[in-house]
Amino acid sequence: MGHSVMDPALHELRPWNEGRLVGTKRALKQQQVWAIRFWLDQHRRLRDRALFDLAIDSKLRGRDVVRVRSGGLASGGRVRDRALIVQQKTKRPVQFELMDTARKIIRAWLERRGGTLNDFVFPSRNNYMAHMSTRQYARLVREWVIGIGLPPQGYGTHSLRRTKASIIYKATGDLRAVQILLGHTKIDSTVRYFGVDVEDALELAERTEV
Repeated sequence: MGHSVMDPALHELRPWNEGRLVGTKRALKQQQVWAIRFWLDQHRRLRDRALFDLAIDSKLRGRDVVRVRSGGLASGGRVRDRALIVQQKTKRPVQFELMDTARKIIRAWLERRGGTLNDFVFPSRNNYMAHMSTRQYARLVREWVIGIGLPPQGYGTHSLRRTKASIIYKATGDLRAVQILLGHTKIDSTVRYFGVDVEDALELAERTEV
């Protein structure tokens, strides 16, 4: 129910984002990625390890990660080196690589999960034929982050999407390559995504000798 502008309670309502850290979520650093992998392995969370590795390598949005089907990753009893997924937001296909570590974990999970190539890789808790919800995915990411001692306010599912792309950008400064990997339709989106500023530009210039 709403409030009248004359209601005393209106002036007592707290802003929805008071005390919360909103906006862009931080990318994970390389050592944090391995810390989460170690934590998941230690707790024998095979599904979560496969979900984490897929999210890192694919650089997909959360809504796309949870909708991946087994046939999108595996064929002929092996996990593909590269996969192609149509993004929900843009309706455009994006290709991504799966590193050896991720392929091994995903294969182990698919063997454990069973089912057909048309089944979702990560099923829902309530309906095994449906995919995991984005809310459940977000809760899992929160658990992982807390598990290695990071503040959960600064991280989310988008942190996983940003992680590998951020590492690639820091190493190469190649925005065009990162744009392709993220499936952005415009380079402007990639610029805003990484918050490219004067400091970044100067660092790149200092590394370039003519």
